[in-house]
Amino acid sequence: MFDSRDPTITQAAPYPRLLGDIGGTNARLGWQAQAGAEIDHVQVLPCSEHASLMEAVQYYLRQQGLPAPPCAALGIANPVAGDQVSMTNHHWTFSVKALREGLGLARLLLLNDFTALALSLTQLPEAHKQQIGGGQAILHTAIGLIGPGTGLGVSGLLPVGRSNQWLPMAGEGGHVSLSAANAHEFVVIQQLQKRYGHVSAERVLSGVGLVDLHHALCEIKSGPGQDISTPAEVLERAQDAPLSTANEALDMFCGFLGSVAGDLALTLGARGGIYIGGGIVPRLGTRFEASPFRARFEDKGRFKNYLKAIPVWVIHSPVSPALLGASQALSLGA
Repeated sequence: MFDSRDPTITQAAPYPRLLGDIGGTNARLGWQAQAGAEIDHVQVLPCSEHASLMEAVQYYLRQQGLPAPPCAALGIANPVAGDQVSMTNHHWTFSVKALREGLGLARLLLLNDFTALALSLTQLPEAHKQQIGGGQAILHTAIGLIGPGTGLGVSGLLPVGRSNQWLPMAGEGGHVSLSAANAHEFVVIQQLQKRYGHVSAERVLSGVGLVDLHHALCEIKSGPGQDISTPAEVLERAQDAPLSTANEALDMFCGFLGSVAGDLALTLGARGGIYIGGGIVPRLGTRFEASPFRARFEDKGRFKNYLKAIPVWVIHSPVSPALLGASQALSLGA
């Protein structure tokens, strides 16, 4: 996190507050008028339509007829290690301090978007969660979070005692090396290595990664399929043609995600469950439930029974829960 404050103001007013979930494709912005209030004035802006994050926020405030608030918290799909930010999966580059000053804010908190999403997990209503196997979550144990979208976000929550206090994690787990579970996947990874060298989990488990995975399978087969250029096209063809390479790519995508999510569960000891966010998996519906995901999640040799008990939930929320998490982060750092 990076907390930029106006040094001339002793105590910034905590409300109203501007909240954001800034991804590589879309910027989701919302407004919270006071403590405990619902987040409203939610608007999704395509990042490509705005030259900078400042312009996107200014456009949002004009469109919604809102004044410059005293404070804001923005979750962003990027490491946050200081004042200077250059987005991994988008061209926006900015100074947090300059952004705060340009927007006329007394305080601007910037944090990783999946850290913000993690902070919202314990407050998600049951109606916004789809369970994919496993049993009951164990109280006061770690919770994991992973989500393929424009990139691959990874985070989690670590319990602080037994008082329902949580420590959110800020890491870049999406860039761990991707491993094959069988000979076919090994050949696919080799094909991707020719293009990228290092094949991280994000190279496959993202929107662009799904397309690359489809192309790699086509290249191995020397078959058609290079006409597909978007993840939406892969999903559409997979649905329309169950025997297509697109459908094979989607199954392999879900299998890889299961392996990486299982690794995360083991690493964290996430007996409190694993949550799946991002923009891809929630669109799959029952298709994901029937995929190789759960079998691969549990396929960890001697620790199969350990993982079999861990519940996995897909997040289905009409409003980005990361907005609520960003607000929580702002309050925690008050």
